[in-house]
This record gives sequence, structure tokens and C-alpha cells, in this order.
Amino acid sequence: MDLFQALFLGLLQGLTEFLPISSSAHLILTPAFFGWTDQGVGFDLSVHVGTLLAVVLYSAGMCSASPETG
Repeated sequence: MDLFQALFLGLLQGLTEFLPISSSAHLILTPAFFGWTDQGVGFDLSVHVGTLLAVVLYSAGMCSASPETG
């Protein structure tokens, strides 16, 4: 897997995580469609953890640009 494939799959994961379709399926079907080698479970796990971390940080207000009130 090269850098372009990793960035493409990471972006695809982030964009499809919150849609009512399987973002994991996109990580399987996209390489098959383009003829890329399988990226492995480690990569799939890392992009899912990255999505989880982004949501947790955003929910905690660490990524918010607006000042807290109250």
C-alpha cells in the first residue's frame, strides 16, 4: 500500500463512518475495485480508531473553535 492508497482509504473511512452504510465494507470493496492489495486488519483498525479519536476529541470540545459559555 502506498501513501495515496492510505490517504484515499482514510478519507473514505472518515466520510462514510456516519452514513447509514458500512464504512468497513468500503475498506474492503475499494481496494478490490481498483485492484489494490489488501491493506490488512491493522490498517482497518487504525482508521477506525482515528475516527473514534476524532469524535471523542470533538465531543469533549477540544476541536471546537467557539469559546465555552456558562
